[in-house]
Amino acid sequence: MKNLKLLNHPLIEHKLGYLRDKKTESAEFREIIKELSKYLAFEATRDYELISEEVETPLQKAAVKRIKTPPILVSIMRAGNGMLDSLMQTMPFARAGHIGIYRDKFINNTVEYFFKLPENSKGQPILLLDPLLATGDTVVACIDRLKQYEVGEIRVLSLLVSELGIAALHEAHPDVTVYALSVEKGLNEKGYLLPGLGDAGDRLYNIK
Repeated sequence: MKNLKLLNHPLIEHKLGYLRDKKTESAEFREIIKELSKYLAFEATRDYELISEEVETPLQKAAVKRIKTPPILVSIMRAGNGMLDSLMQTMPFARAGHIGIYRDKFINNTVEYFFKLPENSKGQPILLLDPLLATGDTVVACIDRLKQYEVGEIRVLSLLVSELGIAALHEAHPDVTVYALSVEKGLNEKGYLLPGLGDAGDRLYNIK
């Protein structure tokens, strides 16, 4: 699929199996989400531009590399927060933002209840975090809002995606690349990915 980059690795498949398993408890589920999020971040930042700096090791001066323009990590609440914590540890130099948007079935549209970006976000690269990309409505709405703030390149990090969601996203925003671990077979009548892993937010925070 256009603008979709899938990560394939035996370790990823092994970990995904535990995420899918309904017997996996919330604490373990959170830890696996954190670990898999790092793999996505490594791939999504692979081509980031580096600059050279000089530091002193305990023995002598040495040239080192730094990321020139750190990304802003934007969580689509609430499930995106499970990814955000891990990536803030991996990239402590990054800044973070939060978007609260949900799909309201009664009005057949998305509803925004929270939006907060760091100051001076214009032109800055964005890593948009949401473990599951199902219909694509929420992600599209979030990207619409981010572009109103004239941010830089947007890349989406999701564990599981649907073909329908990817198609909807790329129709609305063909310039956005998605990094994911698996394309799921379909959606049920409630919009959940199949076979999927259930409601990521509920499982992350032990709601049920």
